[in-house]
Amino acid sequence: MTADEFLEMTDETNLKQELIDGVIIKAQAAPNERHHDIATELFIKLREFIKKKGGDCKPFIAPFDVVLDEHQVVQPDVFVVCDPSKRDGKRINGAPDMTVKIVSSNIRDDMNRKLLLYRKYGVREYWIIDPLHSTTFVYKFSEGDVYAVYEFDKPVPVGIFGGELKINISELI
Repeated sequence: MTADEFLEMTDETNLKQELIDGVIIKAQAAPNERHHDIATELFIKLREFIKKKGGDCKPFIAPFDVVLDEHQVVQPDVFVVCDPSKRDGKRINGAPDMTVKIVSSNIRDDMNRKLLLYRKYGVREYWIIDPLHSTTFVYKFSEGDVYAVYEFDKPVPVGIFGGELKINISELI
């Protein structure tokens, strides 16, 4: 299936589903309260920082479609787009600058398939937040294959903002 066919079919829904390699992937189950709290509070922190600093960046929260190419449509839990030309009011067309996945069921998919997909399409920074193990994996693709692991009680610098914003995940819960 192409992205156009997928978007036409799903245009009137708010379902959490993605198109990966031309195949529809539906969310297994609704996220739990902790997942929701982390996503919401992270979005708020990013939005507040961006409003204070100004500029073209804008944070988003799922469900919101990101079209990477004609066979890839994803819905990261939280993401930031700094190029206004990628926003058309209905979806993002092109890679976000930062994507965040909060693990709820399939960490292997997030750490393998999604990681490779985001790196391939030019995402600059990818966070995988794992509430079960209280860790955050941060991949900075803009610096090569650099990654770091942070415990929830340690501040995580947001690389797309030069580390000026630091987020302590334990404070989001």
